[in-house]
Amino acid sequence: MVFAGALTAGAVTGSLPDTAQARRLDANSRSAEAGRATGKPRPEDVRRAAAEAMAKGESPTEAAEQAVSRSGDRWAAVYSEDEYAEFRDALDGEYTGVGLWAKRARDGKVTVSRVRSHSPAADAGIREGDRLRSVDGHGVDGRPVTEVVSLLRGNADDASAGTPVTVGIQRGADSWSRTLYRARLSTDPVTVTDPVAGVVVVRVSAFTKGSAKAVRDAVRRAPAGAGVVLDLRGNSGGLVTEAVATASCFLDGGLVATYDVDGAQRALHAASGGDTARPLVTLVDGGTMSAAELLTGALQDRGRAVVIGSRTFGKGSVQMPTALPDGSVAELTVGHYRTPSGHAVDGRGITPDLEPGPSALKRAETVLTGLGDPR
Repeated sequence: MVFAGALTAGAVTGSLPDTAQARRLDANSRSAEAGRATGKPRPEDVRRAAAEAMAKGESPTEAAEQAVSRSGDRWAAVYSEDEYAEFRDALDGEYTGVGLWAKRARDGKVTVSRVRSHSPAADAGIREGDRLRSVDGHGVDGRPVTEVVSLLRGNADDASAGTPVTVGIQRGADSWSRTLYRARLSTDPVTVTDPVAGVVVVRVSAFTKGSAKAVRDAVRRAPAGAGVVLDLRGNSGGLVTEAVATASCFLDGGLVATYDVDGAQRALHAASGGDTARPLVTLVDGGTMSAAELLTGALQDRGRAVVIGSRTFGKGSVQMPTALPDGSVAELTVGHYRTPSGHAVDGRGITPDLEPGPSALKRAETVLTGLGDPR
């Protein structure tokens, strides 16, 4: 839950890649240019404010939160040391939680958007679509998803596997409470199904470490001539390096995205050797965010995939993690990505090639049939 919630809140857009080279790349891309141009606090400003507060015997974390709140940066966040450690674990493909994903509707109500199989939430009978009313007696209506995540995780003393958390659930006219016990769970971000002959559906729920390899393995195992549906619906992002590596599964090198650093344009490129012949459809929706949008834009602009669905979320920004004196971490938006054709994603999203119709998957199967027709 902490992982999904963090991503849903947009806390990751390539800020924590999984190789030293990529870490240097992202550190370069997250320059202070945006701060200088807009007057928003730069990472060094937040760090300085935290250090000055600590020297006065005040809370560095609170000082950082105040600086972030003044920034007007909708994606900025401050994490405690424990929260950030859990966050890093999530990007490595593991997290401690109850195995449910949540989203907040426009009316402020929080609903369960997904339940991981064989998780504490699934074992308790919680289902997708249930309303989450409370966590340990705290009402969650109107709260940001990040706060709901924090309640589900607990504080530093009770956020470990085996600790209890009581959730209030409503389904239709029925409501009840269940005490769940947190567990160490793997994110399992990639699932593969074969709903019809000649079509393989590869669903990527998040770009955690190893997700690109799982996609590549699925493509290589697919029968010769079979089309692929890359389902990125509800994928709220993750590691940009994994998204680029996933693009490499379908491209033979070339541009994936660009970004600016101190006025100079930089670029991310796919590796050579991807499968460029297999028919490909990408499914997206309003929950497709961040690194998932970067991948979608690359495949669409490069003419590699037909994109089906609804307009994506529109989060094309990059956050930089800044370590504070007390071990907490502040993140500020410091850059924005563009697709190969120069399309700015942030605040705009990506417009699909085709609408989904009654069933996005059925439409994808129809499109793949046409793409695979040698006539």
